[in-house]
This record gives sequence, structure tokens and C-alpha cells, in this order.
Amino acid sequence: DNLDSFIDGLQEQIFQETRAAYGELAFERWQNMRHMGSLENPDGYARVTGSCGDTMEIFLDFDSDIVIEASYKSDGCAFSNLCGSLAAGLAVGKHLEDLPKISGARILGIMANFPREEEHCAFLAAATLREAFRGYQNS
Repeated sequence: DNLDSFIDGLQEQIFQETRAAYGELAFERWQNMRHMGSLENPDGYARVTGSCGDTMEIFLDFDSDIVIEASYKSDGCAFSNLCGSLAAGLAVGKHLEDLPKISGARILGIMANFPREEEHCAFLAAATLREAFRGYQNS
């Protein structure tokens, strides 16, 4: 009973510190990652390996040049996964011409207090999204 209470208290402290450090959106996405996984037979697809060694894949399905579904996969850290989730989420509902506007800076602007040493993850997600967009254009 005491051990369970201690663990529950410790977990709540970690959650509070994470919210304070990275913001509510990042915390919520960390707890409930969205758009994770692959799409079968995507219209647009890319796989990019960043300078840090993380690899990200983005899958896009279109209807009339509008993204109707997007997902990602990453073998990277939690920050890489968070950025992949945000990039895929930002793409859904966007017209083809709006996809290149989803930049690393835009992804970073959504979150509070993103660690400077992890900012490259947002740029990897944006680059992978751009490549998936190009894959669709070239198909």
C-alpha cells in the first residue's frame, strides 16, 4: 500500500514536471501519440534518416489533392515521435500546395519549451513530410 502510494506520487510528480517543462500539448501527445503507424498503399511516402541517426517515415493518403489521412513511424526518441505525430496531424486536411508550409519551425512553434538539443527532430519530421509530398507529386 505504501509502495503503491509512493509510486503514484512519484509518477504524478514526473507528469507535473513534464507538463511544466514541455507544455500541455507535448505532454498530452506523449501520453496519447496520434497518427502512429503505417498506411497501407499510401499515395505519398518517404523515409528519411536525420543527421542524429533517427529514421522517420511518413505516409499520406490524398483525395482531390487534400490529405485525408497521414501517419508516421520513427525509430527515434520520444521527441522524434512527438514531432512525427505533429507533422502528420498538421498535414491532415491540408491541400497539396499547403504541405510545404509545414516547417520544422512551425512544428517547434506549437510546443512550449522544446529542448534545444532536440530541435533537429522537428526538422527531420518536416523534411520527411516534404519528401512524402514529393513522392505523391511524382507518382
